[in-house]
Amino acid sequence: MPSRYLSFRCSVPWLLLLLQALFLSRAFFAFPRADDINFSSSFYPVFQDVNHMVIFGFGFFLMVLRRYGYSSTGFNFLLIVLGVQFSVLVEDLLLLLRIQDSEFGVESLARAVMSMTAVVISAGAVLGKANPVQLIVMSLVELILFHVSRCINSKYLKVPENLTLMHGHLFGAYFGLAVTSRFPEPPPGLDKNRSSPKSELFSVLGTVFVWMFWPSFNSILAESQFQAMLSTYLALAVSAVAAFMLSALTSKDGKFRMAHIHSAVLAGGVTMSFTAIIIKHPWIAMILGLLGSVISILGSHCLQRCFNPPLKLQDTSGVHFTFGLPAVLGAVAAVVLRVVQKGISEQWSDLPSLGYLIFIEVGAFCQTISTALITGLITGLILNIKLLKAVHVSKYFDDQFYWEVSFQMILHSLWRSSISTLMKNSRYLN
Repeated sequence: MPSRYLSFRCSVPWLLLLLQALFLSRAFFAFPRADDINFSSSFYPVFQDVNHMVIFGFGFFLMVLRRYGYSSTGFNFLLIVLGVQFSVLVEDLLLLLRIQDSEFGVESLARAVMSMTAVVISAGAVLGKANPVQLIVMSLVELILFHVSRCINSKYLKVPENLTLMHGHLFGAYFGLAVTSRFPEPPPGLDKNRSSPKSELFSVLGTVFVWMFWPSFNSILAESQFQAMLSTYLALAVSAVAAFMLSALTSKDGKFRMAHIHSAVLAGGVTMSFTAIIIKHPWIAMILGLLGSVISILGSHCLQRCFNPPLKLQDTSGVHFTFGLPAVLGAVAAVVLRVVQKGISEQWSDLPSLGYLIFIEVGAFCQTISTALITGLITGLILNIKLLKAVHVSKYFDDQFYWEVSFQMILHSLWRSSISTLMKNSRYLN
């Protein structure tokens, strides 16, 4: 490794060893034997779908940068395998404190994998800026805070335990935006934070896998699995159709933009995370899928031009309009649907009860966002201390800073970058 690149030999391996020793010791003394765990053979295929979605789907989904492919996929996998173990450890601690009642089993492992969506989404916001130590610290802190937020929602606001996991998209998006706002901005002339046709192709491949397995994600812990799966699939289908339609309508030359397809096709699944278990009619799910795609594409236009510069939002992979805005839409839709359903069932006779329901639902939504923003800002400040070896802005978005990259690959990347720059300059001259 060249001398101008930092070496993580004295930090990353020892941090990983310390964490793994902690997980191993807790598993040795606390976890039950495999023979004592109840396991349903019908549960494993759905669990495997969620596992594929989080590891493979999100791993390739984040490959949007042309010189950050190794780190996007490799660090995503590292964070997930560490985070799943840590999430189980946190749930075990909550069980000891009698804050949570569920014991270790296959469902707790599924909840741990689902909790990692918040971490992966936040990692997408700081993509290319944080080194492995910072990512690991951010993941551990975020998992603790996410579980605390879930406990507040379930214990004090009476949100169902399984539904609190669906706040992961909301928490992860705004936690990641708050963290990345504390990182130094990359210089305007930096060319490494762009995509290439190959990186966009891999990213869309990850999007397709996330799209395929999202119905299993929304229904794995639901009481009515078929209802949640059907609503989610219909919403995803409509959002994908709307993404192509709106992409052609909003682009300057009337062509499809891969960035729109990359983000908007998932909006239906994110929106349905809050509402899949309460929707009784499929047409409602289809309308929400359409609205999710609309808010994702229009949000990408407005946010990147109007709000990101003054608020100093450095959203590398667009998690705000891919997950954040559709999650807000889903949370608002869930409040409206619950109030309408309860009002119809009671013939609108108990208005104080409806007001209390609105207060609880909106309170859970606001608590999740405010906790994510406040703790994200604090976490971002912690991540930039000298002890964690923050990356210099000139080294952002570069695999060579962390991985052994062949010299021929670097030359090929530089050659393609120079050719594209010359072609753009020739267009301007003509």
